Amino acid sequence: MSDLDQRIVLTADDGSLGPLLRIADDRLLAGAGYGRHPHRAVDVVAIVLSGALRHAWGGDALVEAGDVAVLRAGTGLEHDETAGEDGARVLQCYLRSAAPDAPPAHRVHRGASGWIDLGRTDARLWVARVPPGGSTTVPAGLLVLRGADRVVVEQQAGRPVDEPGAVLVWQLDAARPAWAED
Repeated sequence: MSDLDQRIVLTADDGSLGPLLRIADDRLLAGAGYGRHPHRAVDVVAIVLSGALRHAWGGDALVEAGDVAVLRAGTGLEHDETAGEDGARVLQCYLRSAAPDAPPAHRVHRGASGWIDLGRTDARLWVARVPPGGSTTVPAGLLVLRGADRVVVEQQAGRPVDEPGAVLVWQLDAARPAWAED
């Protein structure tokens, strides 16, 4: 494995999932980063599954396992994220910005569980962790289940989940956005 192993779980940059563009399952070795890079007119929701990431933009923010970080690039920014001493595993979810003309912002939801306030009307995120031998009932929506060895993505009407791992449910405004129309 190189310092960064990125596996694209979902690509929907055609507008078929409303604002959701892509989900990547990233694994970073200790001290590895993405390199300084720009974003504009995109929101990046990072769910840290294990380890920690130091987010360098404006003030530094440490984002640890169980945290959800929401980066709103708005009018544009450059940043980097670097894994901590134990490395990191992160689900990076990219959404078309709900406010592309707004200034950049970053917020960390510590120990996130249940509904996460994304500050937008076209996308809602619900998160949970299922421990070994446990179970949880998820709401309807696009289920993303990250188990030990696999990632499952499926539209579903709400159901019990008993596979250990991280569980996300995206509820998305499925109307095809104006930017996707020809």
